[in-house]
Amino acid sequence: MEQTEAMKQFETIFGEPAEDLFTAAGRINVIGEHVDYCGGKVFPAALNLRCNVYGKKRGGNKIRMAFRGIDGIVEIETDKLDSYKNLKIGNYQAGVAYYLQEEGVEIVGCDLYYDCTVPFGSGLSSSAAIEVATAVTLCEYAGVAYDKVKLALLSQKAENKYAGVNCGIMDQFASAMGKKDHAVLLDCSTLEYEYVPLQLGDYCLVVANCNKPHNLVESKYNVRRQEVETALKTIQTALEVQCLAEVTPQQFNEVKYLLSGVVAKRAEHVVMECDRVHKAVEALKNGDIGELGRLLNESHYSLRDLYEVTGKELDTLSALARKENDCLGSRMIGAGFGGCTISIVKKTAVEGFIRRVGKAYHDAIGYKASFYETSIEDGITVEKL
Repeated sequence: MEQTEAMKQFETIFGEPAEDLFTAAGRINVIGEHVDYCGGKVFPAALNLRCNVYGKKRGGNKIRMAFRGIDGIVEIETDKLDSYKNLKIGNYQAGVAYYLQEEGVEIVGCDLYYDCTVPFGSGLSSSAAIEVATAVTLCEYAGVAYDKVKLALLSQKAENKYAGVNCGIMDQFASAMGKKDHAVLLDCSTLEYEYVPLQLGDYCLVVANCNKPHNLVESKYNVRRQEVETALKTIQTALEVQCLAEVTPQQFNEVKYLLSGVVAKRAEHVVMECDRVHKAVEALKNGDIGELGRLLNESHYSLRDLYEVTGKELDTLSALARKENDCLGSRMIGAGFGGCTISIVKKTAVEGFIRRVGKAYHDAIGYKASFYETSIEDGITVEKL
């Protein structure tokens, strides 16, 4: 939605014009999938797809929220913030307000209109963008200084403990700490991070949503975690390591005879994917976009064959992308079994790429994929209207 249209909606709903715009970004993970809970580093970047919060500070004890595409107003009271966990819409926001209040931030009554351009259920972290944008809004209206890393941690806590959704820190960290034209090399266990320029020259990132409804992700995710924990315990009988991410490819080849079946496959993915993250960082620092594309392809094959989290839709989408002459590489991102792929595509070829891959995907799967030509932007923005 255009800004002027969103502002009109705000005034129609609340009777007065919006005064501020707070935004936080959705994210992609360039490479490093299913390694964060194994001690590995991830490599996310903040997108131009964002949660936009149009706001007006009113005072009092009521936060009134409206949402693009949804009728009505959701109202929460600042002295009852622990009582909104079962809200279908607005529970993430209530959770953020609750934990900010616990930290001593005075939650001020306001009117908020949410226009989220991060597609829901896509694996691009719409929930993290909503949480971080809400946290920034409430801190700004309380007139308190905020640390972006702490806001990311508080937003994750709201999702885990208040909304009851299990997620790591990567999504909220990327949403809060994203930097224009950079990816963030992040150690999820220590929160040590490094900005790496994500400059693709004549190429850009195209995100494609396979539009398969998410199902069974949570249960399969839990099974994968058990499998890699089993692998780690076995490897620890031969190597002194704290986590799978510490195991080098060479060490893994020396001890993999101890593992068998799916457990061996899962561990191999984690070890090799952690190695690919380091190689991808080097490739970007050296300006070798071709090598980055090759690593994306390898990551997808590993997620398909060793970790087994792709599925027909994601495999079809990434395979069709790889067939295109002007595509350097393509892989699934996120938890898998649905969601999105990212592809590195020549800027001049994007239109044809989307048309051909889109048609072939529809012919093969029976429904359409959605495509987003993305740019890498700052995580948080604050603007007076």
